[in-house]
Amino acid sequence: MFAACEICNEKERKYKCKTCFLHYCSVVCYKKHQEQPCEPPAPADAVPGGPEALIREDRVPKKIILFSTIDTVPVEKLELLGQSEHLKNMLYNPHLRQLLTEIDNARDGMNAVKVAMMEPLFVEFADECLRLVEPEEDASQDNLNELVFTNRQHRR
Repeated sequence: MFAACEICNEKERKYKCKTCFLHYCSVVCYKKHQEQPCEPPAPADAVPGGPEALIREDRVPKKIILFSTIDTVPVEKLELLGQSEHLKNMLYNPHLRQLLTEIDNARDGMNAVKVAMMEPLFVEFADECLRLVEPEEDASQDNLNELVFTNRQHRR
């Protein structure tokens, strides 16, 4: 048994309209849907949990942590990073975005982080991330400063 297309009611639905969340199966059904104006979902008082519930349930994929470790940060704390205006403003800097891309694409991530820690901009970014996810631990700042100092000593 499959969930049927909400336009033709024949084939399995595979896609969803970004505006009204109507499910459809193909380009043909999508074009048929677009023949009439499409409306966003009902206002907050008509939708249980408000529009935020629709966004969370329908648009944002659920993150599943397959292999949790002692260093795994809980999802609730990671969400704080996305809510930080300071971090958002920092990410406008193309140099910081380049550093983060290099770390993300590196074969040896730990070494890439050590290299990035030579950049004051990255250290500021890392400090702010740690301040948000581990606010009760003042030792994290000391650890970062120690890592930067150690790396600078090795470069000389």
